[in-house]
Amino acid sequence: MDRMIYTAMSGAKSMMQRQDVLANNLANINTPGYRAETVAFRVAPMEGPGLPTRAFSAESTPGADFSPGVITTTGRPLDVAVTGKGWLTVQAADGTEAYTRNGGMEVDDQGVLRTQNGLAVLGDGGPIAVPPGNSVAIAADGTVSAIPLSGPKTPIALGRLKLVNPPATDITRSADGLFRLKGGAAAELDTTVRIASGSIEGSNVNAVEAMTGMISLARQFEMQMKLLQTAESNARKGSSVLASNS
Repeated sequence: MDRMIYTAMSGAKSMMQRQDVLANNLANINTPGYRAETVAFRVAPMEGPGLPTRAFSAESTPGADFSPGVITTTGRPLDVAVTGKGWLTVQAADGTEAYTRNGGMEVDDQGVLRTQNGLAVLGDGGPIAVPPGNSVAIAADGTVSAIPLSGPKTPIALGRLKLVNPPATDITRSADGLFRLKGGAAAELDTTVRIASGSIEGSNVNAVEAMTGMISLARQFEMQMKLLQTAESNARKGSSVLASNS
């Protein structure tokens, strides 16, 4: 009885945690470059007085699905999509270096190249600034060039996007949705990473799989709740039998 209660309780809690993850993935289905969050569980023994057979499930370190999303051509010069493996480097709100696959960029009032949520896009020498009166062109190797709007259309190289490709096992998602190296260090520039200018990568969340997963989890949660109700009913009947025999 005691073991069934803890099994059902931990199972119901795990189902709720998995539903939270799936709901967050569905909410980001239209977020460019989004990597679906994954979750794993492990068995942990229940400490304290009572039967040693008690155990519950505990959430392990959240992970991410690094499979690529669909690349869509936008024709917008400031949109870039990493083709294959690799990451764009940005300066996070706390000043640290972070990585993203969201390649929608814009130039702010000071001429700094930023993501659409305001983070400075880093080049191999720091943030990239675009002089006024110029349009921007980004080559496949990440080279950012300014093209004068008037006069000779001679491109002027401004810098090169810092494109990195650390092993998937070395990076983790932070609370702000960006990825960082687990040790907190900065990733090395990888000159083999390529981008497609005028394109944007979509989220890699599979809406059909996420929806069917939500339905399956709801049914499993209901099953765990029925087990708790059964345990309660059995305990009540057992108490009644003991009371009648006393």
